Amino acid sequence: MDDALPETAHLPPPVLVRAPDRRRAPLVFASPHSGRSYPAAFVAASRLDPIRLRRSEDAFVDLLFAAAPVHGAPLVAATFPRAFCDANREPWELDPGMFEDELPGWVNSGSPRVAAGLGTLARIVASGEGIYRNRLRFAEAQARVQRQWHPFHAALREEIAMAHETFGACLLVDCHSMPANAAAPRQVADIVLGDAHGTTCGGAPMRRLEEMLRDQGFSVRRNDPYAGGYITRNYGRPRDGVHAVQIEILRTLYMDEARVEMSAGFPGVQARISAVIAGLAAEAAALLEL
Repeated sequence: MDDALPETAHLPPPVLVRAPDRRRAPLVFASPHSGRSYPAAFVAASRLDPIRLRRSEDAFVDLLFAAAPVHGAPLVAATFPRAFCDANREPWELDPGMFEDELPGWVNSGSPRVAAGLGTLARIVASGEGIYRNRLRFAEAQARVQRQWHPFHAALREEIAMAHETFGACLLVDCHSMPANAAAPRQVADIVLGDAHGTTCGGAPMRRLEEMLRDQGFSVRRNDPYAGGYITRNYGRPRDGVHAVQIEILRTLYMDEARVEMSAGFPGVQARISAVIAGLAAEAAALLEL
């Protein structure tokens, strides 16, 4: 197998929860798109080479946020790649054109994400190239949802519930990265924060997170072009004490997008993100009015 996919021989569990020694803050961090363990059968069935598959990853985002447990908060990270199964979608957003057999009537085949080729099982990679040589069977979608999607969300729900039970509220930070052309032809911000236009996170934690990021030298934009995906919108319920914000970090700050490799900028960006995590951990209880 290609060296670009080093983890295909022995796949890890679908989700890793990097837990703190003790919960010290009402925070949960999630990284649903940084998985880089590619099943060999999936790679063989693809018409794309490994690097083109990997360009759909939010590569290394789990490492950017690796300090979360140090500051008393868990990090829930998918190990499976986004191109294989997308944990930031509903479980059954599927494109009928990808399958040999007819899909059940309860499948959501009409969402904008499916139309764009980016459903739970993506039809294309980020560059717009088709992933598969041949059509799939619905049983394959069922297997991926059962073995990848559900374990990730079960772990995430458990961590959110534990934080809420321990502290009385929770702030979920859903961690992603964005390509340099995400906001073209507009000027690209370093970071885009999404709270579904004020519906998934209270104003105080959102404002303070933005301030902390700006204090670290990042330029920040809200909800444009990313307002938050399934995870943010599904779990963010401020009235129930669960706040959720999506964070998108510009990839060119820390990696070579074409080669899917860390750049010389990675340590500096990681250090700045770690400082923001530390600040959130120190202030989250007050921001959530606990």
